Amino acid sequence: MTLPAWLTAVTFNDDGLIPAIAQDHQTGRILMMAWMNAEALQLTAQTQTAVYFSRSRAKLWHKGESSGHTQTVHDIRLDCDADVIVLSVTQAGGIACHTGRESCFYQRLDLSGQTPEWQTVDKVLKDPADIYHSHDSTSDTHEIENTGANTDSDTIQAQPDTAQAQVDKASVLQQLDSVLAERKQADADSSYVASLYAKGLNKILEKVGEESTESIIAAKDFANCDESTDKASYDEARHELIYEVADVWFHTLVGLAWFDIESDAVLNELGRRFGLSGIDEKAAR
Repeated sequence: MTLPAWLTAVTFNDDGLIPAIAQDHQTGRILMMAWMNAEALQLTAQTQTAVYFSRSRAKLWHKGESSGHTQTVHDIRLDCDADVIVLSVTQAGGIACHTGRESCFYQRLDLSGQTPEWQTVDKVLKDPADIYHSHDSTSDTHEIENTGANTDSDTIQAQPDTAQAQVDKASVLQQLDSVLAERKQADADSSYVASLYAKGLNKILEKVGEESTESIIAAKDFANCDESTDKASYDEARHELIYEVADVWFHTLVGLAWFDIESDAVLNELGRRFGLSGIDEKAAR
């Protein structure tokens, strides 16, 4: 992919991404941080609406494609090292965060006591269930990145999340097998999976380890939530755990695809274990 001259001045990381900070055009408040690849940045400049790249879903996403909370871009700035982008935006609905708050940065470290503690200082403006249910699609949670790997498509073109909801769950692994196999022939500059293949097995395994660690952290965070005292935080932590586990599954499938092993092989092994004693199975190894 040939980049226009202005994009060549931007320093993307080894994964072809750059952090992008969205700032309110009127107040200057920091609203959120997400990632962009070259095409996301180019589309943002062309459309003057924020387009980001989801690392876990491995595709572009238009901010607000699920929630309706789009961002109109007034200004794009590049920092002195050319490796961070700042967008000056008008936030539709006044809500940038998937938790229903104005900003994703709603926790402040309270230093007044003997032990610093994180405190939630911004109120929820709208229940996330109402936001996403009203748009009849899944959450457009940005990547605290992070999120769920809705990766039935590794396409570089943004697609509404409603399309993701139509995936046949019974065959989603087979569909992923097909996509992952196809990506072996794709341009590394146009596909997240192809870029992993290009960097080799060690990079893929590194991602599996990274996502596994994030899943452990998410599980521990969820274990500390109490649904009866803070339902919103409980639901958010539950979603985050599911999201991170999906990341692990996805990157593990990429690792299998590296060896031309399809998901059916794992499903068959799991099927073989039905009716067997786990203790006996482990002892027989």
